Amino acid sequence: MPVSPIADHFIQLAYNPGVSPKGGGLPGLSVLKNVVNSINLFGLVAVVGALVVSLAVWAWGHHTGGPQAEANGKKGATVAAGAALGLGAANGVVAFFSALGSQVR
Repeated sequence: MPVSPIADHFIQLAYNPGVSPKGGGLPGLSVLKNVVNSINLFGLVAVVGALVVSLAVWAWGHHTGGPQAEANGKKGATVAAGAALGLGAANGVVAFFSALGSQVR
């Protein structure tokens, strides 16, 4: 059964819509980048504070013989380290998967 030209056009459009990220398309992109950079910096500062508190709780629990405080301090330090890793790697992770996604055909 032959396919009509309009249906053929929509089939081609479904395979390749021709959309790709492009800078400068909308106003305010630089402002949005500054906001996201500021949020990332705020997150990193908060993680430093969380790490300091967690390490202090860990040390306090260890020296006072409090196993629950020591375990919570270890858990907090691990979470803070993971959060720092995630915040620091966010741009690279997004860039990696964006490049990987652009290779899908």
